[in-house]
Amino acid sequence: MATNLNIAELIGFAPKSDFELAEEVEKGLSTETLKRLRDRGLTFTEIAGLIASPRTLKHRKSKGVDRLTHDEADRVVRVARILSLAGETFGDPQKALGWLRTPDDRLNNRSALSLLQTESGGRLVEEMLWQIREGIFS
Repeated sequence: MATNLNIAELIGFAPKSDFELAEEVEKGLSTETLKRLRDRGLTFTEIAGLIASPRTLKHRKSKGVDRLTHDEADRVVRVARILSLAGETFGDPQKALGWLRTPDDRLNNRSALSLLQTESGGRLVEEMLWQIREGIFS
């Protein structure tokens, strides 16, 4: 299964299968996952740009809802997957975040992190990380 310990730490549970992960995403992960992403080094602004706006989260909290929507939960899993892979690729979480935040010519001077807003962008970043791991380019 593609899910590893780092992703499990970020999302707050260790799914036994990809199917179990998909079911949990459909239910909506806990908003605590956002705190875990901040603890891993993402800023509040980065999380707001990738997952959900602060206004949305504040409104949800005022209504007593502590679950992300399935779309937000899906974005959390995408970001967690990339953070985990980048950490493994660079061997250091700070180096990984540095790479994710740095504008890249191959991405029209956008950062890899900015592409994680969509699944297509996430796949592109994932492919770039695999290429770096394999020594194809840095």
